[in-house]
Amino acid sequence: MRARTVIAVFIFSLISIGLPSAIAATSTLSMSVRQTPSTTEALLTFYGTIKPAKSGIAVTIQINNTGTWKATRFKTKTAKAGTWKITALATAIDSKVSYRAAAVAGGKKIYSRTRSITIAQIPEVSEADSALVISASGPGGRIHGADISRWQHPNDKAIDFVKMYDAGIRFVMIKASDTRDDADALSLKYLVMDHGAAQAAGIYTGFYHYTILPDVTDDDAVIRDATAQAQKAIWRLASIGGYTERDLPYALDLENKCVRLSSSGVCQKYATRSQVTLWATTFLRILKEKTGKVPLLYSFSNFLEGSMNRNAELAQYPLWLAQYAIDPSDPLNQPGLKASGCYVHSWTGANCDSQWTMWQYTSCGIAPKYGVPGSRLDLNVFRGTTQAFVDLVQGSWAPTLVDLMPSNEATLLTVLKQSATTSNKLLTFNVTVVRPDLSPVVTGSVILVFDALSAPSVKPTQTVLRATSGAWTLAVQGTPAGAYTGKILFSDVSKTHADSWQPVVFTVEQAPTPTTSPAPTTKPTPKPSVNGCAKQIKN
Repeated sequence: MRARTVIAVFIFSLISIGLPSAIAATSTLSMSVRQTPSTTEALLTFYGTIKPAKSGIAVTIQINNTGTWKATRFKTKTAKAGTWKITALATAIDSKVSYRAAAVAGGKKIYSRTRSITIAQIPEVSEADSALVISASGPGGRIHGADISRWQHPNDKAIDFVKMYDAGIRFVMIKASDTRDDADALSLKYLVMDHGAAQAAGIYTGFYHYTILPDVTDDDAVIRDATAQAQKAIWRLASIGGYTERDLPYALDLENKCVRLSSSGVCQKYATRSQVTLWATTFLRILKEKTGKVPLLYSFSNFLEGSMNRNAELAQYPLWLAQYAIDPSDPLNQPGLKASGCYVHSWTGANCDSQWTMWQYTSCGIAPKYGVPGSRLDLNVFRGTTQAFVDLVQGSWAPTLVDLMPSNEATLLTVLKQSATTSNKLLTFNVTVVRPDLSPVVTGSVILVFDALSAPSVKPTQTVLRATSGAWTLAVQGTPAGAYTGKILFSDVSKTHADSWQPVVFTVEQAPTPTTSPAPTTKPTPKPSVNGCAKQIKN
């Protein structure tokens, strides 16, 4: 009986391994089609995704205007994130046409749902004028924009970008990546949802990376972390096919220099001015050199002055400045001015003004007005002319195979130090994980896995504190007295890096019985609610 069971399991394993992807995971193909605002002929944008995500899948647009489906000449391939997009000029006007997308995945033909569209007539103009598309319809006669992230998708609701365009928005900055893995995964999810849809509606798109600085002391470690985080941003951009002709640059969102929090959420350690400046220049330089497009830096005046050194290299990057409660419709108003004196930072002008390129003037935009679910939306204005905006968009970047995020890349985990004392104290492990070239891993985290024979009956609480990219302190609380064996396991839910581990052995002694009586419990005094939009512009 045992032998038959082993044979059955072996056969089942072979069958499972041999399953084609079309059977093991059914692929689906989505497609949307929009008439994208254009100054010349009618422009159609087809876009969608294939799930599960796979790069290099050929997608063809098919048309049905005679009762049968026929392939058109419009083809493309999916990017790493499974996204695809095709733009095409339409010459027939006021005729209703049905389209669908077709692909082959796992040896099986798949089709999107049918979409029908009637091409509208474009108003005649004497010559192509980009201002007709990039209209300065924002407050103060400036180009109007927004920035979005997971918070603009409550309950996974989609944004109506056509309504956003009709409300005057001409660019949107999309959160595309994050230092933290959980937040980064959500960034990718909504980037895939928003990027193609926004561009199809005629809205230019940019991206931003939210930064948590490393808890390190030496400059080399700062550079390694900035390099790893820049690599994450480049991989993310590559996953959607690189920069298109309708993409603004990537922005570095740098607004927090806390590198170590207490259990109560109070900052215990801050990065120095020189470390913040070194990190930012390293990150921005790598993005510029790799993609050929000059990235932006997002921050606010107090941070620029109080947390960074003045730096000539930084000044070359356009500044996206946040300052609320100033009405941008007043032509004399501008961000980055002190009531008296100057903010002194890399973008300070000769007259104490800040040399900003984009201004985030409120976080309290009326979201439904712009087709956004929820109640609040960050709004921005662009400082320059339409031509200056077009210049910022100039330059594209198409990734090659080596630019794409690796899949299950080999890793090496090392436990540098471990500490185990008594059952009332934390059990800690200092861990590093590197890639084959010995650079730190970009994504993933670590956990203690107890061997089954020595696992405690009550599961201890584990907390992972990130020191820098590829380096963590793993703190385990509530481990009862005893001798234990197990392993420190590195895993990456994105499957960029392969799992690795190192066995550990440790003994926890019984803590002495406390003799003091417990302190009486007191109810915390509730904090009064604060209206974050009380003084902001509601536009």
